[in-house]
Amino acid sequence: MTDTMTPEQRHRCMSHIRSRDTKPELKVRRWLWHHGYRYRIGVRSVPGKPDIVMRPYRTAIFVNGCFWHGHEGCKSFRLPQTNSDFWQTKIARNRSRDQRNYQLLRDNGWHVIVVWECQLAPAQLESTMRQVELQLNQNMLALYQHTPPTYHLQDNPLPMAAEEEPSFGTSTTDTP
Repeated sequence: MTDTMTPEQRHRCMSHIRSRDTKPELKVRRWLWHHGYRYRIGVRSVPGKPDIVMRPYRTAIFVNGCFWHGHEGCKSFRLPQTNSDFWQTKIARNRSRDQRNYQLLRDNGWHVIVVWECQLAPAQLESTMRQVELQLNQNMLALYQHTPPTYHLQDNPLPMAAEEEPSFGTSTTDTP
């Protein structure tokens, strides 16, 4: 199937695609905010510039579009038939950049959560976000897990400060 738009029309359409504040990203942000999670957006100091940064959890959340990031096995991801070589290399570069950024974050002690656009359909939104919430809570527990100190007992027994106890059934006093 060939493209029904002229190159100028296609250029205009493609130039209007945003990289920030996309509908899937807004869905995730809205859900997190309404459930009491606070976050930062557009944090350039974190490697890979994640969509959502939650510093107390040391977690970076990426909301990926299925087409732009090449979500395998998703019905929303299909390579265009026109200029397919360009699209194939572009999406391959996006995937490798994503993997490189995820690894860089993990190496720096960050947790990475990837939410795909297809997981945010109305039927799946709640379960997907509950999984994100579970992962955030696990991340928090892993960061602030407290291990109690261990105490070393002495090998020799401690001295007794009281008299020995009599055994039951025997009396120490004489009864008339």
